[in-house]
Amino acid sequence: MDSSIRRKVSNPLGLAVLGLLMEAPAHPHAMAATLRERGMDRAFKVTTGSLYDVVRALERAGWIEAQETIRVGGRPERTVYQYTELGREEFTRWVDELIRVPADEYPKFLSAVSYLGALGPDGAVAALRERAGRVRASMEETRQAHREVLEAGEVPRLFVVEAEYAVRMEEAELAWIEEIVDDIEAGRLTWPESAISRDDATEEAR
Repeated sequence: MDSSIRRKVSNPLGLAVLGLLMEAPAHPHAMAATLRERGMDRAFKVTTGSLYDVVRALERAGWIEAQETIRVGGRPERTVYQYTELGREEFTRWVDELIRVPADEYPKFLSAVSYLGALGPDGAVAALRERAGRVRASMEETRQAHREVLEAGEVPRLFVVEAEYAVRMEEAELAWIEEIVDDIEAGRLTWPESAISRDDATEEAR
């Protein structure tokens, strides 16, 4: 059986929480702020509810524990957590497994590309060009955030290297999109005549 199935906490956000606590003890509010500041909310779904749920799960599993409860000014009390020795071992094992073993992933874009033909040549080009613009904007945003974090000098590059991976993935996607658009417009990627006829008929009926 895959070891990930036996893991007490399998939510990827738990990995992010443990990773932050490896740097320093923190309370959930600070964890969420740090994840967003570093742009890691692109890799992990970060909401207040999901974060607190994961923190509670990690505490139940014995991977983290409360260090102290603090109050700053008139704000509510906040519990600061730290990792346990068991948490450190599980974190290391989890990271090692995820890096070594590729997992089956099912991105929505891949499933949609399977039916690109349904849009017809013009529709496909329009949709792909719009996506390319969005990917390009996202890529620049990630680069800028990564650059600002490094320039601040508070976080080593090793702790935000995932942003570099994200940019490389977006670069690859953008290159593929542009290649497909070029192939469609140059007639190297063609549609069956029957499919184009159906698209024309649908357009006329609107």
